[in-house]
Amino acid sequence: MKPQIWIVALGALGLTACGGGGGGDYERSASAPAPAPMMADEVAEFDTSRSLKSARGPRGESAPVEPATGEPTAEQYIAYSHNLGLTLPKGGVDPMMAAHIAACRAAGTNTCIVINSNVYSQDEDYASGNLSIRATPDWIESFMSGVEADTESAGGEITQRSTSAEDLTRQIVDTGARLEAQKTLQSRLLNLLERRDGELGELLQIERELARVTGDIESIEAQLKTLRLRVSMSSLTIGYQTKVPAFSGSRENPLGEAFGDFFYNLSAAIAAVITAFAVGLPWIILIGLFLWIWMKLIWPRIRVRKAKPKSSS
Repeated sequence: MKPQIWIVALGALGLTACGGGGGGDYERSASAPAPAPMMADEVAEFDTSRSLKSARGPRGESAPVEPATGEPTAEQYIAYSHNLGLTLPKGGVDPMMAAHIAACRAAGTNTCIVINSNVYSQDEDYASGNLSIRATPDWIESFMSGVEADTESAGGEITQRSTSAEDLTRQIVDTGARLEAQKTLQSRLLNLLERRDGELGELLQIERELARVTGDIESIEAQLKTLRLRVSMSSLTIGYQTKVPAFSGSRENPLGEAFGDFFYNLSAAIAAVITAFAVGLPWIILIGLFLWIWMKLIWPRIRVRKAKPKSSS
């Protein structure tokens, strides 16, 4: 046991000799400071993700926070426009358009609004028309499905179908930012007027500037309302026309028009000849009278005068 005791004693003596000059450093390193408490955002992120991921960057810098703009950056504002072209049998344009107008009005102005409607009727065989409405996207989708069914049941067909989309996200966000800036300026001007610590000329200038800003706010609000309306209510334009057979007496068919107008054109041509003859007859008489006078009275005398010099020679 004595050799073991000597070994332990020598080891203790060596440790004492080595740590004599650096004991303070050893104590400082042994007593390392406690870790800093986690920030609120780090705790929140740890609680939600259930991981040790910190919200700070690799160098301890806070991650940049995106400024709140009042409009969600991920949301897009798309305005849709639809077009339909219908070809219907004879006499089907008016009742079909009337049914579509009635359906839009029955939905209410908050759902559907009739923008424009017109019908053109050239004769009893042909008619055409246009209908423009603005409605909510869901209502328009169901309405277009109903239009297809009504057209098929009426014996017509859909000859045109198109949909266009316009991205209004940037315009709406920019207009909203302009509106907030003008409202901030308006509040500052109101605060200046409430304090009334300036001269009369300065106060009048502030009031004029406030009136201008108020007008700009109303104009921007109207623009923003129009843009949002285009997004919340899509537009639909429907064109109606009568189906014309390949061979018919309708004036919309060139061959049928030619056969139908044969006697009319023939009588018109004869009438044109008669009219031309009636207009030219007085000139024909005058020209004939002038030629008769020239041949009977003037030309013989000219011939006699030319013949006398020859006879005298």
